Formats: sequence, structure tokens, C-alpha cells
Amino acid sequence: MYNRLYIINTMPTTKADSDAGRDRRHFLARFLQWTLGLFSLILVYPLLRFLGYTVKPKPRHMTVAAPLPLSGYHTERDFILFAGDGKPFAVSRTCTHLGCRVNFLEDKQIIECPCHQSRFSPRGKVLSGPAKKNLTTLAVVTKKTADGEVKDYIVTL
Repeated sequence: MYNRLYIINTMPTTKADSDAGRDRRHFLARFLQWTLGLFSLILVYPLLRFLGYTVKPKPRHMTVAAPLPLSGYHTERDFILFAGDGKPFAVSRTCTHLGCRVNFLEDKQIIECPCHQSRFSPRGKVLSGPAKKNLTTLAVVTKKTADGEVKDYIVTL
């Protein structure tokens, strides 16, 4: 009389069949997560490299007129220039311990940091103190006149 519509259950009836479906879904979900994560890293890596990039400053050239005082050294804000009997050289005035400005003590012939008393040789080698690294040595070029006398010292910072 009445036509009854019977709904056929298409869901798995055994526990093993239901676990297989869940495992498949779990696998596909994890696979999609890993794929998206890897794709995100591939896209983000160049951006992070770009953000971490720093441009090195151009070198500065400081000119010191010759002749130097009889003491044989000249002190500027950023360096100490030594020009004795040999080739002239310069060392940075920034201490390698905490960045304080060092001073040359002419009577002791050492470079000393006023903050923590690190001591350096005139060539910038560590003699004592908390500083572990030597002072930075800077390039010095001499300009000479036509008759061979030193006209200027050019220090590259």
C-alpha cells in the first residue's frame, strides 16, 4: 500500500572499516598540513633573508697632515696613528671589551681603556685586562711629495 523508502546504511559496519576511513582522513590531513608548511617556508625564506640583509658602510678616508708631532703619534676621535722610524700604522680607539674609547699613555708606551683598564701594545695586541681581542688595525697610505718627503697620511676606517 504505502511505498516505504528504506535508507540503506552506507557507513562501514565493522570497527576495522571505520578505523581505515579515519586513518585515511588523518593521513590526508597531515599530508596537507606538511605540504602547506613546507610551501610556506619556501615562500618565507627569501623574505627573511631580505630582512636580515645589512649594507656595509662605505670606508671613510681620514687625512692627517705630516709631519706628526715629535712624540711620533697622532690621536683622532676614531684612531691613533703611529709613524715612527718604520712604516706608519693606525689602530682603532674602540676597545674590544665594551666599546669604550681607549687612550695612548705616552709615558708607559701602552694603550689603555679607561673603563676597565684593558691594556694594549701600540700595535693593538692585548697585554692585560678583560679584553680578549686585539684592537682593529687600520690601513695607512702615505702621500709623498715629488722629492720623497711624506706630505699626508691617509687612514682608511
